[in-house]
Amino acid sequence: MGDLTLDIDRLTAIDVHTHAEVSKDGHGALSPELFGASEKYFNAHGHRQSTIEEMADHYRERHMAAVVFTVDAEHATGHPRISNEEIAESCAAHADALIPFASIDPHKGRAGVREARRLVEEHGVRGFKFHPSIQAFAPNDPMAYPLYEAIEELGVPALFHTGQTGIGAGVPGGGGIRLKYSNPMLIDDIAVDFPELRIILAHPSFPWQDEALAVATHKPHVYIDLSGWSPKYFPPQLVRYANTLLQDKVLFGSDYPVITPDRWLADFEKLDIKPEVRPKILKENAARLLGLTTG
Repeated sequence: MGDLTLDIDRLTAIDVHTHAEVSKDGHGALSPELFGASEKYFNAHGHRQSTIEEMADHYRERHMAAVVFTVDAEHATGHPRISNEEIAESCAAHADALIPFASIDPHKGRAGVREARRLVEEHGVRGFKFHPSIQAFAPNDPMAYPLYEAIEELGVPALFHTGQTGIGAGVPGGGGIRLKYSNPMLIDDIAVDFPELRIILAHPSFPWQDEALAVATHKPHVYIDLSGWSPKYFPPQLVRYANTLLQDKVLFGSDYPVITPDRWLADFEKLDIKPEVRPKILKENAARLLGLTTG
C-alpha cells in the first residue's frame, strides 16, 4: 500500500491525529453544544473551524503530513456526520500533505462493513477512527466485531480515542458521554481477538495511562499516539516508555485544531527524549505503520 504522492524524505513529521471539523457546506462534525464544551476544555475559545484545504496549507507550509478524520456518532447523538467520501476526496486533492482516515459508527452493522470496504478500495482511505465515548459503545462489544474484521482484512489501522475527553466536559451529564467506554483495557480484547489488526491508542490515556502502556507493551500491534496534551503535561511513565520499550510504537499527534503542531512541537523540544528516538516518534514509526515506506 505504497504512496507515490507523499514525499516521505521531505517531511519533517507526520501528525497522526487531526480533526476535520466542518464540511464544505459548513456542517459541523458535532453539535454546537459539544463543540463549545471542547473549546472551553482546551482553552481554545474562538478557534475557527478550519476547512480541509486550510489544513493542507497549514501542514504543507511546515513540511509535514497529517492524518485527517471526523467522528461518526449518528446513533448516539442524532447529529449527521461529515461525509467520509468528502474527507477522502479533499485529502486526495492534497495528497502531498493529507492522509484520509474514515469514521463509521459501529451501530451501522453490515452497512458499516460494506462502507468500510468501499472507502478503502475505492476512495483510498488508509485507516479508521473510533471514539467509544461519543459513539456510546464498548470497544469490545461483539456488535463492532464484523467492522474490525473487515478493517483487519483491509490491512489498515484502527485508531481509538482513549481516556478522558474534552467533548461534553462541563455540560450537564457530560452531554451524555460515558468515560468508561474509553478505558484502553477494553481494547486489549480487540488486540487478542484480531491479532493482525494494527491499533492506535489515541492520547495519554488519563486516568488509565498505565493500562495503555501495559496493552501497548504486551500486544505487538498496539501503538500509542501523543495527541490531545501538550508534551509538558505527559505523565513521567509515558515519557520513560516512549524513550525505551515503546520507542518504535509511539506516534506524534497534535489533536489539531485544538492543539496546533507548532505548540506541540515546541513543548516536545523541551522533553527529555533521546536524540535517536525523536525521529521515530515524529515520523518514522507513523510512516511504517501507515505503509508509507517500504521495508
